[in-house]
Amino acid sequence: MLLVQKYGGTSMGDTQRIQNVATRVAASLVADYTNKFQKEKQHSLESKQDLKNTILSPHNKIVVVVSAMGGVTDELLNYAKCFTPLPNERDLDMALSSGEQISAALLSIALNAMGLKSIALNGRQAKIFTDSNHTKARIQHIDTGYILNLLDEGYIVVVTGFQGLNEKGDITTLGRGGSDLSAVALAGALYADYCEIYSDVDGIYTTDPRIEAKAKKIDKISYDEMLELASMGAKVLLNRSVELAKKWNVPIYAKSSFSDDKGTLITTEDNIMEKPIVSGIALDKNQARVSLIGIKDKPGIAAELFGKLANANINVDMIVQTIGRDSKTNLDFTVPKTELEKAKITLNEFSANADIIDFDNEVAIVTIVGVGMKSHSGVAAKAFESLANDNINIRMISTSEIKISILIDLKYAELSVRTLHTAYNLDK
Repeated sequence: MLLVQKYGGTSMGDTQRIQNVATRVAASLVADYTNKFQKEKQHSLESKQDLKNTILSPHNKIVVVVSAMGGVTDELLNYAKCFTPLPNERDLDMALSSGEQISAALLSIALNAMGLKSIALNGRQAKIFTDSNHTKARIQHIDTGYILNLLDEGYIVVVTGFQGLNEKGDITTLGRGGSDLSAVALAGALYADYCEIYSDVDGIYTTDPRIEAKAKKIDKISYDEMLELASMGAKVLLNRSVELAKKWNVPIYAKSSFSDDKGTLITTEDNIMEKPIVSGIALDKNQARVSLIGIKDKPGIAAELFGKLANANINVDMIVQTIGRDSKTNLDFTVPKTELEKAKITLNEFSANADIIDFDNEVAIVTIVGVGMKSHSGVAAKAFESLANDNINIRMISTSEIKISILIDLKYAELSVRTLHTAYNLDK
């Protein structure tokens, strides 16, 4: 069996936590995972040889992907910004990638000290090839030959997440959530049996437990549902990782490195016997509304507008077009708040085509997700009725086969989550 595990910055936060990760990795290699791990939590190993004797080798193989120790990436970024607010991105990638290299080396040292065979690889040594889009590179392919040879030789392979190399041999980084992406990509390329993503939370919940205390952990969720939740604000996994897992059909377990809970399995819809109508509620407060009133109603005008936004790398989410006055049209859409200033600059070039351009960053998007919506009616009606009963006004609506996204005033964001969570009995 081949397993890929990923440990985040919190899990790798200090030397004691790195030692705990090493113990968990070792436990993943033994015959009876659960019993052995529980035993080793209560009783330390009498000797390194005891551990070596429990390893099932060559049928159990493991690749471990690690993030930088908690806070290190931000610290390195702050160092770079001491010299300029906009550091050279190639050099910044070289600096930021060092955090994961430290983590990988320390974990491998810990595993070797326990009597195991371990080796640490950076993105270049692991042959993770990317494009040249520094600080937000995309993985193009992985040459797995070297890693497979190491696994066949009995090594635990510890790989730096978040990084790769481009065709010039320069170090690149993958952007936010890059270590998860590295783990899923390696699992797919290596045809791993599954991928475990360890963080400080023990799975995927019906909503954010910090907003709704009655939120329940989900045992299984489909790739499509997880993709919608991730794209609309759920932060356990980012949508790029879920997209890749779906493409390569990689089962993912989202787990906590601080408990033995089985976590949440993210898998194909076919592997979920009972498909709930609604699986979860996501909240995204990082949204702003853009309103263009009185746009000239002529062919190609929308293509021109959204083409300019796309060229500026501005992500547009909800879009609603309505009929205006005097043969003109109105267009409303949302963009991330973090990209609003860039959107304002871009829309200055478009101002001649609209009577009024207005911006509102006091909004949020609450999203209802569930594969069961495909075969059940009345899901949207229940949402609208529940929100109306709490005097929450709906500003915009967009839907897909398995989601309903609703734009509301920011001041009602958390109330909306609790209202919808109760309406769909997700607290039962």
